[in-house]
Amino acid sequence: MPRLLVRRPSPRLADGELTHLDRVTVDPVLARAQWDAYVDVFRERGWQIIEVDPADDQPDGVFVEDAVVVFDDLAVLCRAGAESRRGEAPSVAAAVAASGLETVAIEEPGTLDGGDVLKVGRTVYVGASSRTNAVGIAQLRSLLEPREWTVVDLPVTKVLHLKSGVTALPDGTVVGFEELVDDPESFDRFLGIPEEHGTAVVVLGADAVLMSADAPETEAVYRGRGLEVVTADVSEFEKLEGCVTCLSVRIRD
Repeated sequence: MPRLLVRRPSPRLADGELTHLDRVTVDPVLARAQWDAYVDVFRERGWQIIEVDPADDQPDGVFVEDAVVVFDDLAVLCRAGAESRRGEAPSVAAAVAASGLETVAIEEPGTLDGGDVLKVGRTVYVGASSRTNAVGIAQLRSLLEPREWTVVDLPVTKVLHLKSGVTALPDGTVVGFEELVDDPESFDRFLGIPEEHGTAVVVLGADAVLMSADAPETEAVYRGRGLEVVTADVSEFEKLEGCVTCLSVRIRD
C-alpha cells in the first residue's frame, strides 16, 4: 500500500517564506479545508496517510516535501536552504524513522530542499536554486550513485524550486511552463504547457495525475494524452509558492 506523509497547515501559514511572489492575503481556514480535500484524494485511492506531528510555530511546515526525499527504501533528510525552516526537521525525521525506511541526512554546510528534486526513472534532476547549494547536491550524488541513480544538477533562477517549474507525467515526459524553465533542453522529453499552475503534477498511478484546479487548459492537454486527471484547489498554498507536489511525500512500496 502506498503511503503519504503530510502535515497540517500552521495557523501562521500566511507568514511563510516568499522568494519570487509578492505577499498577498492568505486565508488559514480555507487553507485547512483545501489541505483536507487534498489528503482525501489519496485516502480515497487507498493510500495510507501518515501525519507528521503538527508544527504550528513553523509557517512553512505544511510543505513537507522539502524536508525529505525518498529513493526506493532510502529516505534522505534534507537540510533547508532557508534557516527559518530548519525547525521543521526533527518532527519529520521522527515520522520517517517510524516508517522503517533507511535514513541518511544532508549535513552542514550542504543545503537541499526536496522541492528541488525531480525523479524521472532512475534519473534525479536537482535544482541548483536559492535553497539548494552545490555541497548539498554533491552529498546527494554520493549517496545515490552507488544505488544506481544518476544525478543531474540544473540551474533554477526563475522560480523557488525546480518542481515549481517542472514535474513529470507517468510516462516520464517532463512538463513545464516554458517561461519559468531555465533550460527545457536539459530533459530528454519536454512538453511545454499553457499555464503556470499546470506545471505541478503528482503521479497517482500509471495513467492518473493530480494537479491544481487553476489550470483548465493544461488539464485538457493531459486528458488529451489519455490521462485521468484529478484536480485540487490549492490556491492558498500557491500564494506562498506552493503546489500539489510540495504538500506531501509519496512513499511507494
